Amino acid sequence: MADRGTLSTHDLVIAPGASPIIQTIAAGEIVGLAGLDGHGQELFLKMLAGLASPLGGTIMIDLHGTSSKITSFRKAVASGIAYLPRDRRANGIFPTQSVLDNFAVSTLSRDTRLGLISPAARKARYDIYREKLAISAPRPDAPITTLSGGNQQKVLLARALALEPAILLLNDPTRGVDVATRHVLYDVFRGLAADGMGLVILSSEIEEILLLCHRVLVFRENEVAAEIAGEAMNTENVISAMFGRAA
Repeated sequence: MADRGTLSTHDLVIAPGASPIIQTIAAGEIVGLAGLDGHGQELFLKMLAGLASPLGGTIMIDLHGTSSKITSFRKAVASGIAYLPRDRRANGIFPTQSVLDNFAVSTLSRDTRLGLISPAARKARYDIYREKLAISAPRPDAPITTLSGGNQQKVLLARALALEPAILLLNDPTRGVDVATRHVLYDVFRGLAADGMGLVILSSEIEEILLLCHRVLVFRENEVAAEIAGEAMNTENVISAMFGRAA
């Protein structure tokens, strides 16, 4: 069961002249981000992760009765937020390292005993997520570059989940993966939400957002042009909001 946290933005301004964004992502909720490329949805997600600074407003996470302001990526991670980057080759994997090293880099402090890394603790933690995500790897010490793109993505997701976050931010998580891996990831995301984790998913595929999310924020010109939920969540309405047309 994930720690139940709430992520909220208060009068968040992501670009000059843009209207402030006021949103709350609740525990167990999957919120989708959609929009044409460059219209602010990725910048918004990176601000939630502490990877970009807003022009105004604040981002807060409420967890265990404590409110924390997100001011940096380090603060976000320490406060219960995990982020999966869009480009795994450029910003995710360490290509010269093993599968296990790539997985365990985020949890080194938990796997250290008396100042030394415990191989047994690392391996035990990896095995939990290998089974949960159906990671197919010849062995933990194999170079991560020997894995398929889908399995590399699973390792990166496992790394994020090993932090045991309350909020998971996903930047186009099924980009460049095979169909089988995509459906494994869908099941994992639904399971995480059912366990109480809040998820924010940016996807370049409208169908994916409609399939997974409870509601969708459609961005246009660095603002939330529309928030769509329930029976109104369909392709026509999302596309209309992207282009500023009435549905």
